[in-house]
Formats: sequence, structure tokens, C-alpha cells
Amino acid sequence: MAAAKKTVKKNAALVKATDTSLANLEAAAADAAKALAAATKKSKQSSAEGKRLSKKRVALIKRNKTAAEKAKKNPIAENKKALAAVAKELTAVRKEAAKNKIVRAADYAELSGLRMTNRRLAAYGKVLATADKVLNKPKKKVRRRRKA
Repeated sequence: MAAAKKTVKKNAALVKATDTSLANLEAAAADAAKALAAATKKSKQSSAEGKRLSKKRVALIKRNKTAAEKAKKNPIAENKKALAAVAKELTAVRKEAAKNKIVRAADYAELSGLRMTNRRLAAYGKVLATADKVLNKPKKKVRRRRKA
């Protein structure tokens, strides 16, 4: 039984594979940077929304307290309606804030993953750039020694 001949890769194929890999790494780094920017923007928006809802909730809690005191002192229909309206709005804001909290948690998980991936890609790029620089140094010219 004859042994199977192993093919040896040619230089052109290896150069092409190396260049393709470097191009893919650069493309991935660019994509990661874009994704990180978009995720950061989305995260900031949801965070700002959360802060806005939190402020609104605090204001509504204060308004609910004053409306409750007013309705307790003077239990007319107008005061009771105001108290009910504030309570309804407060419930809606709390539901919105709960939804926002879930969104922010998902954003945080995605953002932390993107940051880590972006760091890795940047590190690989730096290492390869440094290696490329070392490998592509021009050869030093060797001075001929003078005969004494």
C-alpha cells in the first residue's frame, strides 16, 4: 500500500491566507467599534430615560402624599378624583420604570461583552502591527572591513 503524499502549501497560498486573516481582523475591529458606539448611545438613552422616570416617580410620590392629606381633611369628590389620578399616574410610571430597568440590564450585559471583545481585537491588532513592523525592517547593510 502506497503512502499518501502530503501536499506542501505554496508561499502564495500562505501569503493570501495571512492577508485575508489580517483583513478579517481589521474588519472585525471596525465592526466592533461601530457596535460599541451604537450600544453606548442606546445605553445612555435608556439610562437618561431611567433617571427621568425616577425623578417623575419621586415628584408623584410627593404629590400623592399631599393629595392624600388634602382628601383626608376635605373628602369631597374633587379631592378624591385628584388622589385617584395621581395614584393611577404613579402606577403607570412604576410600570414604565420596571420595563426600563429590564432594558438597562440587557444593555449593560451587551455593552460589557462588546467592550471586552473590542479590547481583545484592539490588542490583537496592536500585537500584529508591532510584529509586522519588526518583520518588515529593512536589512542593515553590512560594512566591509578594511584590510589592514
